[in-house]
Amino acid sequence: MTYWGIIGLGSIAHHFVKDLALVPEAKLYGVASRSLEKANNFAREYLAEKAFGSYEELLKDPLVSVVYIATPHSSHREWAIKAMKEGKHVLCEKPLGLDSREVKEMISQAKSSGVFFMEALWTRFNPSIEAVVNRINTNEIGTIQYLQADFGFYAMDRDPQSRVLNPALGGGSLLDIGIYPIFLSYLLLGIPESIMATSNFNETGTELQTAMIFNYKKAKAVLYSGFTAKSSMVAQISGREGLITIDSRWHESQGFKVEKENDNDIESVSLPTLGRGYTYEIKAVHEALLQDWTEHPKWTHQDSLNLSELLDAVQSAAKKTINRAI
Repeated sequence: MTYWGIIGLGSIAHHFVKDLALVPEAKLYGVASRSLEKANNFAREYLAEKAFGSYEELLKDPLVSVVYIATPHSSHREWAIKAMKEGKHVLCEKPLGLDSREVKEMISQAKSSGVFFMEALWTRFNPSIEAVVNRINTNEIGTIQYLQADFGFYAMDRDPQSRVLNPALGGGSLLDIGIYPIFLSYLLLGIPESIMATSNFNETGTELQTAMIFNYKKAKAVLYSGFTAKSSMVAQISGREGLITIDSRWHESQGFKVEKENDNDIESVSLPTLGRGYTYEIKAVHEALLQDWTEHPKWTHQDSLNLSELLDAVQSAAKKTINRAI
């Protein structure tokens, strides 16, 4: 049995622990908030053994084996490093850090502490994404020529001080949801040769929309994230011999479609997830602990660092566009 501790009890944590309950080898042991009342309420709702009124208390508990960090982006680095210094294994919500510098520090601490450490990029372990990767690796649609992925929802009615819109908390669409389209392009095509990007901001400096083009030697990826309107959230991968469409809300997809160039039939593949889909990254953590791995081969430290550097590059490219426009 693996004893889990949860730091940060916002909406993501609620989704996560519901799926944690579906994994027999996982036990929700402790939950921590800066408010003991909030921690007690969360513990009662999800039957956690212990509630802590501070993150430090949870990290000091010797029974906690793995810590899931679901705090705002701006504090991922701080609490992941503190947890690893206490000898805890860590699954940290995406993005790992606000920039690649923070990610490097976290990876360095993981190596020093000798613990398992992974970014909670749950989409990497989604069954539909896994199946799409396998189809592409077996050359079912030929060499990828074009990829399109978007992620947008309306968030302008939220509190400006909320995690999503407050720049001091790492708010903005790119780090929160733009990471998903960038991840898909990286997963299937690797690191681009160049990046074009443009962003829109509000008066507080929060990035609200970002459009990106990733240029590869023989392919293009057109990517988008935004908080100003809902987007289709469909991903399409076009190869020389066919097209794969990952169904809407593709990052947590329950299936996909395959169209072959010389075949009028469309193959529909249904792969419903267990729970919402966090179960698969939880199982990946358990697999790693059983194998005594300090990182998972399907989403390594280097993968997280590469992804963070792509986020840095998009932000840099978008700033150049703004400067030229002024």
